[in-house]
Amino acid sequence: MPRELHGKRLVGYAMGSFGITLTNIFSEVFSFQYYVYTINLDSLLVSIGLSFTIIISAIFAIIFGVVVDNKKPSKIGKRRPFLLIGLPIWIFTNIIIWFPPWKCPQNNSMFLPTALFFWVVTMSKSLFGTLIFNVYLSMLPEQSQTLENREKVASLRVIFRIIASVISIFMPLLVQSLVDDPQNVKWWQSSGKLMLLYIPIIGSVFTVFGLVSVLCVFFSVDESFHEINPDFEKPKFSMKNIISHLGLPARDKKFRIIVTSDFIMSFGAFWGFLIFSFQTYVLNFREAQFFIYVLISIFGKLGWYIYWKQVIKKKTERRELFNSYLVCLLIGGMVSFLDLFYLIPSLNFGSKLLLYIIIFSTILGSDYSLPLFAIPITASLIHDAASKIDSANIEKSISEISGIYYGFSSFLTSAGYSISTLIAGIILTGANAENPTIILILIATRGVFNGIGLIWLRRLKFNEL
Repeated sequence: MPRELHGKRLVGYAMGSFGITLTNIFSEVFSFQYYVYTINLDSLLVSIGLSFTIIISAIFAIIFGVVVDNKKPSKIGKRRPFLLIGLPIWIFTNIIIWFPPWKCPQNNSMFLPTALFFWVVTMSKSLFGTLIFNVYLSMLPEQSQTLENREKVASLRVIFRIIASVISIFMPLLVQSLVDDPQNVKWWQSSGKLMLLYIPIIGSVFTVFGLVSVLCVFFSVDESFHEINPDFEKPKFSMKNIISHLGLPARDKKFRIIVTSDFIMSFGAFWGFLIFSFQTYVLNFREAQFFIYVLISIFGKLGWYIYWKQVIKKKTERRELFNSYLVCLLIGGMVSFLDLFYLIPSLNFGSKLLLYIIIFSTILGSDYSLPLFAIPITASLIHDAASKIDSANIEKSISEISGIYYGFSSFLTSAGYSISTLIAGIILTGANAENPTIILILIATRGVFNGIGLIWLRRLKFNEL
């Protein structure tokens, strides 16, 4: 009988999406803003740190995938122990990142001690966060084995992810609305001192939620189905072993097309850390105006979620689910080009505000609805791959490939995101960080990469699903 997640176990597993998202979004999006505009570290140094960190994390996503797949099952399971291994350092680094021991001097934004601290802490945080997230994702094909239940899991995870994203954005916007001058928040300025006080408190509280959520996953997942084999021989860990395992998802045509498309579209994913700059330097928001984004985030994400949830109810086959996935991508990509209308000098504030609502509610709604399709499709593809390896013992096959499949996917998307983040950081160096035209063009590139990724996805014929 296929395993499924229901009741407390379903909520507990999906809760991981809340804590991980809450902690990661706040850290990944606001760390750029915090270090560039408050700590006074040059955007190039911040981007270099973020980019190389993502690259290293991408590489380790594959390594962690191989290690977890080849872990000998113990009394507490096969993947669950790795949650406890990664948790302490992930929690510690998510807190200390907001407390740099050195702030960049007023006349030296290239201050190396601050840069080194940021790089080391960010790298450590991302490495152990990658371990936790890889384990969390790779559990799903084993825990939920029917398309209907996977859609149920995806639905609840998306809801938790939406709630977490709204909270993670709301709190820093609250702080930004309280400062007298949001365009001047360096650490030596009065507005910057408020940032130094409140942002670390928010980051620490969010990290506690991350801790609780990961523990909920640990206690909700049952891995007792793994056979505890005393004769189990752990495969030799080597580069040859890693490459051998990496070849599995790389040779899987259907999976390869999907993750390559994700890789292409990840080049436009950096738009998230530009949202604060967009509000400040394009729309010139002040005080309570920053909360408009919170309303857009809530109603945009929930509105599109409800719409796509109704669409999915009518889809009984993966082929139909995949078709809706393409439409969701198309809508989210096309609307990105609308921000170029801001380049029209005569555009009044009312028109700018209307565009702002349309653009970002649709982008956010589409991005946060994508897991409704991606989660069940990916889990199903892994299940198919396992059945081809050993149809007589699918359980064993899934446990041996799930980690590397998700690791391979994380590697490609992280690689694309890191490259684009580095390029964006170079472009935003100096005065360009406050240039409205540069910010608008960078956001519009999201539509370009979404379009290319969509064209690539069309290579996957529906009858192949």
